[in-house]
Amino acid sequence: MTTVGPARPGRLKVFLGAAPGVGKTYRMLDEGKRRARRGTDVVVGFVECHKRPNTEEMLDGLEILPRTEREYRGTVFTEMDLDAVLARAPQVALVDELPHTNVPGGRNAKRWQDIDELLKAGIDVVTTVNIQHLESLNDVVQKITGVPQRETVPDEVVRRAHQIELVDLPAEALRRRMAHGNVYAPEKVDAALSNYFRVGNLTALREMALLWVAGRVDEALVKYRSEHGIGRVWETRERVVVALTGGPEGDTLIRRAARIADRSAGGDLLAVHIARSDGLADASPAALTRQRQLVESLGGSYHSVVGDHVPTALLDFARAESATQLVMGTSRRGRLSHFLGGRGVGETAVELSGDIDVHMVTHERAGRGRLLPTPKSTLPRTRQVAGPVAGLVLPVLLTAVLANTRGNLNLTSEALLFLLTVVGVARIGGVVSALLASVTASLLLNWFFIPPIGRFTIGEANNVLALAVFAVVAVTVATIVDRSLRLSRRAANATAEAETLSSLAGNILRGDQAVDALLQRTREAFGMDSAELAVRSGEPGEPGDGAITVPVGPDDLLVLRGRRLAASERRVLTAFAGHVAAALERARLAEAAAEVEPVKAADRMRTALLQAVSHDLRTPLAGAWAAVSSLRSHDVEFSDDDRDELLATAEESLDRLNRLVDNLLDLSRLQAGALTLHLQPTALADVPLPDSPVDIVTQGLDDIPPVLADPPLLVRVVANLVANAVRHTPVGKPVLISASTLGSRVELRIVDRGPGLPHQDRDRVFEPFQRLGDTDNTTGLGLGLALSRGLTEAMGGTLFPEDTPGEGLTMVVSLACA
Repeated sequence: MTTVGPARPGRLKVFLGAAPGVGKTYRMLDEGKRRARRGTDVVVGFVECHKRPNTEEMLDGLEILPRTEREYRGTVFTEMDLDAVLARAPQVALVDELPHTNVPGGRNAKRWQDIDELLKAGIDVVTTVNIQHLESLNDVVQKITGVPQRETVPDEVVRRAHQIELVDLPAEALRRRMAHGNVYAPEKVDAALSNYFRVGNLTALREMALLWVAGRVDEALVKYRSEHGIGRVWETRERVVVALTGGPEGDTLIRRAARIADRSAGGDLLAVHIARSDGLADASPAALTRQRQLVESLGGSYHSVVGDHVPTALLDFARAESATQLVMGTSRRGRLSHFLGGRGVGETAVELSGDIDVHMVTHERAGRGRLLPTPKSTLPRTRQVAGPVAGLVLPVLLTAVLANTRGNLNLTSEALLFLLTVVGVARIGGVVSALLASVTASLLLNWFFIPPIGRFTIGEANNVLALAVFAVVAVTVATIVDRSLRLSRRAANATAEAETLSSLAGNILRGDQAVDALLQRTREAFGMDSAELAVRSGEPGEPGDGAITVPVGPDDLLVLRGRRLAASERRVLTAFAGHVAAALERARLAEAAAEVEPVKAADRMRTALLQAVSHDLRTPLAGAWAAVSSLRSHDVEFSDDDRDELLATAEESLDRLNRLVDNLLDLSRLQAGALTLHLQPTALADVPLPDSPVDIVTQGLDDIPPVLADPPLLVRVVANLVANAVRHTPVGKPVLISASTLGSRVELRIVDRGPGLPHQDRDRVFEPFQRLGDTDNTTGLGLGLALSRGLTEAMGGTLFPEDTPGEGLTMVVSLACA
């Protein structure tokens, strides 16, 4: 028999709030009642009203499925009965508190996983969640409120929702609701208003919720436009794109675009550089890097797009990003270049912009020409001399050869040979030399080979046309050859630069980013004698010994000694200097962080100690003080039994206080390295076990060799680990202690059948003052495991956790055999 699944998966609707009490559950129930009135089959799978009368009234008229009960650590809890909801198979299920962690015993650890099963079964689900429970914002919320959120839900779970509705309430309105007792019980209102529910906290959380939902709406809008083929811009939000060329005007354009974006709340700044597809860009990598840093410091984003037609590439990017405005610099071309070259990038972009506003920003380089390399930098000096000489000599030599073979070739062949000579000259000396060769060849061709011979006059009109065509073709071909050669050289230079920078980036990605390593890499890449850092002296110019200097920060210079560098090499050197500056800054930050880390660790330890002492040390002290005060009171006559009970209470409290102080002292001795050890052969079977309310079962303790340990310290370790196992083992199940040999070591295992411990918490559980998994505050300072690991390692052993087969956690103590 084939099982037929649901026609479609269920749809999820999420009511998202900024803080508890904004009315998410109320809105969820109201949504359920409205759907029920329209004839939809709606049930309440789980709802938590928190004794709020207005919310409880909304349950009237809705079908409420019974909850399932689960026992955990001696307490009975209720959870949503997932199987009951699946069996009932309603059209819509109302399930409160999406990030809730289920009590152990069900098949899913989180409620959002239960909801996922309902959706797969074709059941629509309406649920609630607060912004602080989103995984990506968890750490930000903790920094704002100072309260860690233990229960989180992956952002993707909420993003997959068919509909997200923001439940918004101003901070003052929520505080009024709390003051009126509509959120928390009266005895909790004052503490809540003065801590988590401060106006600043609520305002920040509200802004986070609004921005997160706005981003989700923006994603949906982009998807809708893509699915429906909508290319025109929808001005839902100001997005300003600034076009960068790597020129000196870039900083001006970026700041102007940032001011435009800031005029509207929530405006976005996007900087884009259009790179040619052949990789032969004229832009300076160092300038683009600096401008990228400026954009990011102003809160914008930087993008690089490949395209040969700059206006089209710019506008395509702007439309893809739903940009409303485009900021460009006015042309740097001079009047002659503008007249000869026609419309520039800016004019073309304005014509093609459509519904995107284009801002043409003037700057100091406007109309002054592009900063291109000078002709001297395009050819070596030898070819600059050889080109003009060849332009004069080669046509003369060719004329001498052809004059001696007159009659063997016609005029067309002779003209083609002169044309070949002009092309050869262009290959040697560039277009200027080719122009000189073209003029020389035209004159010689006219004098020696076009009738009448020996005169510059031309007898036939056809020969005039032939000479004119020769001159035009010679100049055109020479120009093309020269341009192709220059592009070839630029391509070779670009390839060399790309390979060098790629090698540098590879070293950085592999972690070879120390300042010394980068200096060595720089020296090798440029073939210099030395590369080092120097402190700025405040004087302009380079050192007198011919060294090349490049700034790498406000106070440092990169100094290279050796050969002179060409202009193209200096451009790559600037990129290297940027990496050195970044590595230097990282090194300084790492050094500062290393200096601060011990202070932060001590501060965290001090804070944890104060928090623990404020309760855990005060509680037994208060118990002993109350018992002794009662015994000293003359207002009450105590019976012998009452007096014995008070004395027992005082003794128990003082004993507990003594153990806590001993643990603190032992931990301080461990951290100071002042613990005295007396290692000797110790049989594990002789180690006494602490009294326990649950059964303790031992296996194999009599069959293993003695271990090398300090007996009193080993007793402390076993007692702490057994106490921890007892605390997490359910009632009715025993704690197992087993031992086995592994080579020259003995492994002692203390096994519990509790809920276990997530892998990400297995290092934190051994930190002092950590009580992971303990929901009460009566289990001590959280020093037991930290002290146990410290004592074990002091005896030359190890202590580590592993999973108990089935369920639970096993603590493994490994010690050397005696």
